[in-house]
Amino acid sequence: MTLQDYFFDKPYRAKADLARDLGITQHWMSALINGRGIPSAVLCLEIERRTGVRRETLRPDLFGEIL
Repeated sequence: MTLQDYFFDKPYRAKADLARDLGITQHWMSALINGRGIPSAVLCLEIERRTGVRRETLRPDLFGEIL
């Protein structure tokens, strides 16, 4: 599952709420969702904890791809 998949059926404010909870801007959240941004390792772990989107999906270069 990707961040785009995660937000597919969520309410409009879900992206802004998660950005606020993670301590990042809505602009950065949008960049992460659309693949234009690369989250830090720490941010990957927080995103995984809050959304279930695997860290390997967010940063395969750090955490390895799921086979």
